[in-house]
Amino acid sequence: MKMEKRFGTSKNLGPFCERKKVDWEMSFTKDRYFSDLRGALKKELGLASDFTVPRLDKVVLNCTSSEAAHDGKVLQCIVDELTAISGQKPVVTKAKRSIAGFKLREGAKLGAKVTLRRDRMYEFIDRLVYIALPKVRDFRGLSSRGFDGNGNFSMGIKEQIVFPEINYDRIDKIRGFDITVCTTARDDGSALALLKILKFPFTS
Repeated sequence: MKMEKRFGTSKNLGPFCERKKVDWEMSFTKDRYFSDLRGALKKELGLASDFTVPRLDKVVLNCTSSEAAHDGKVLQCIVDELTAISGQKPVVTKAKRSIAGFKLREGAKLGAKVTLRRDRMYEFIDRLVYIALPKVRDFRGLSSRGFDGNGNFSMGIKEQIVFPEINYDRIDKIRGFDITVCTTARDDGSALALLKILKFPFTS
């Protein structure tokens, strides 16, 4: 299945978006997991039931900038970029308390986050693994230290331009964001096995 067949074109997702319309039923990762990979993972982990095999639960994208608290244009750029990358409108995040040293007031807008589930989640994983990560400069693989002990994996993207939806000529600055991949695995070992079988490029 060719990756490019899943993407259409539209201008409805903001000034940074080059492509929007997606055939959600043709997610390469989703199709492979439920047709082939789940059975292989079940055998690898020695599980008795398909319902106990680890799977992806959700993916959270989060971008925060100190400039957003004082400049509404920066906040709007963050929202537009996350919207283009995820295909879903993000939620604006606010400061939970005031910090005088950072000139930060409670309730100040700091950035945005978006939570992807089901088909949008799998489609994002497709682009992350097969398109975005190979474009990262000097990329040497993901570190397994990003697991939190509960089967969830976090990583950072230093440049949003590695995603094809972002037009380099229209962004205000290079900006990174965090990605958290949440799984149903009960431990980091099972989660690592799941992400490896989904072709996440870990270093070991």
